Amino acid sequence: MLKTLLFIALVAVVLGAVSARAETRLRVASTTSTQNSGLFDYLRPIFEKKTGIKVDVVAVGTGAAIEIGKRGDTDVVMVHAKDQELKAVEEGWFVDRHDIMYNDFVIIGPANDPLNIKGAKSAVEAFKKIAEKDGPFVSRGDKSGTHTKELQVWEKAGIDPKGKDWYLEVGQGMAKAQRIANEKRAYTLTDRGTWLATKDKDKLDMIIVTEGDSILYNQYGVMAVNPDKHKQVQYQEAKKFIDWLVSPEGQKAIGDYKDKKGNQLFIPNAK
Repeated sequence: MLKTLLFIALVAVVLGAVSARAETRLRVASTTSTQNSGLFDYLRPIFEKKTGIKVDVVAVGTGAAIEIGKRGDTDVVMVHAKDQELKAVEEGWFVDRHDIMYNDFVIIGPANDPLNIKGAKSAVEAFKKIAEKDGPFVSRGDKSGTHTKELQVWEKAGIDPKGKDWYLEVGQGMAKAQRIANEKRAYTLTDRGTWLATKDKDKLDMIIVTEGDSILYNQYGVMAVNPDKHKQVQYQEAKKFIDWLVSPEGQKAIGDYKDKKGNQLFIPNAK
């Protein structure tokens, strides 16, 4: 009897090990906004149930996500800085890039809007007002897609804020940067998805002061790490994930995702 029980236990261990090895896991490096907004927690189980492929997500800024992909430490990159993405594809680091969805950036500030930014007609005008009145302004300062967009607006405004006393670079993700801005009674640029998903949960005493400017358009893309650069990547699984995201089913799932108040956080737009 003892020998039989030991044999059964051994078989169970072996089968468990084989099952663990057989399980396919896909690594995705994505922006903090897709994680902070809850989008990935919504999409992941739908894809996993359909394909049996488990998805592990690391949420970092866009610049960091692209670098992780260049090193071959992920299989898929899902980010929102299209010029950087296209450049990385042109350099041969990534393949199968697609637009998948968009939302927009907004400028938020203290609820009482002490600098009177809310009347600004554009993001550039808002940034000029903030600079003229010595802020304060919180920047992610992390080479993320949001940070990249922020720098574009400063450039169009003809202002270099770096090193100014009122300009605080925090090197944090979007939700954390919002909380710091709230604590400092400062202004910041955020993506609408993160703002809607976290403003009540984090009890932010802030409001949107500028929105709707075309420069604040926020396109998201997805791409696979080039298997010719890194042989170890799970390219076939990455392709299945990308194909699902741009399929009618995946696009519907993105469009169906809403916050607790029923706000749609991302608009699907795969070609």
